[in-house]
Amino acid sequence: MGSSILARAFVQAYRQALANASKNGVAQEAVQNIKRASKTMTEAEARQILGVTENSSWEEIVQKYDNLFERNAKNGSFYLQSKVHRAKECLEAVYQPKEAETNKTTSPDD
Repeated sequence: MGSSILARAFVQAYRQALANASKNGVAQEAVQNIKRASKTMTEAEARQILGVTENSSWEEIVQKYDNLFERNAKNGSFYLQSKVHRAKECLEAVYQPKEAETNKTTSPDD
């Protein structure tokens, strides 16, 4: 009998907490934060941020990254600096597998 009273009180408290969260917008804010965090940068967006094309070499990308990152470190915004960094990370994921394949085909394992 005591456990059923406790269970009912728990369910009632949980419902009240959900109602309070809905009134305050906490639930919606948490969902928005999750959506924002799950968005990843596309390769096209990364190329646009760094100002490189699909034909650009990795060295060109690193050079553009260094230039933009340093400019924003001195007198720019942290937001722009982080966008530049995320763009480099995105393109790094694209270019690094290509480098690994190139190294495998040119290594003298014969």
